[in-house]
Amino acid sequence: MIAPDDSGIAVLATQLVETDYDCVVIGGGLRIPPKGLLFFERVVNAIHQGAPKAAIAFNTRPQDTAEAAARWIGAD
Repeated sequence: MIAPDDSGIAVLATQLVETDYDCVVIGGGLRIPPKGLLFFERVVNAIHQGAPKAAIAFNTRPQDTAEAAARWIGAD
């Protein structure tokens, strides 16, 4: 979870540098346009820059986060 502002992007960037990720899951709440569109783009671009080898997956609710990641890291 990150704050939907510049501080959230900074936290995300720091987390991406500190660990190698196989997959980063973006929650459904970030993809709600039009209000969240710019922040959603910033998150995707931060992930692309900070973890260029990581897959990006999307969940629909917290309960399916592991399933979303598993689609891209080969776990069932």
